[in-house]
Amino acid sequence: MIRVADLETMDRAALLAAWSDLFGSPAPKGISRTFLRLFIAFEIQARCSGGLSKKTLALVTRQENEVPPKATGRALKPGGRLLREWNGITHVVDVTETGFVWRGETWRSLSAIAREITGAHWSGPRFFGLNRKKAGS
Repeated sequence: MIRVADLETMDRAALLAAWSDLFGSPAPKGISRTFLRLFIAFEIQARCSGGLSKKTLALVTRQENEVPPKATGRALKPGGRLLREWNGITHVVDVTETGFVWRGETWRSLSAIAREITGAHWSGPRFFGLNRKKAGS
């Protein structure tokens, strides 16, 4: 059995072999030696102490089976259009499959567009009025 103390002096080939021995499969491609050491050390320690606790296993299993929560705010669908008046100018942003189109350019985020319009850091969804508080909140 490999000792955690031995990991620091192991070269990459030895770390990859240790990974295969411990996990029964090859290490992910491109993983750094630092991460190999960390993952292997954790696994060695977990096995020496009887594995993960029942509470931790239950938490991991529950999270794997959960449906991710729906995003808060209004969903933007391709074909949608956002309008915002700023300093007397109406800005029109079209929602596409790959991002947002403003002034003929495609942008990855609304926040980048809001920053370009205002010259200051803004939350894009907030700037365009997408995350207003619900009535009565």
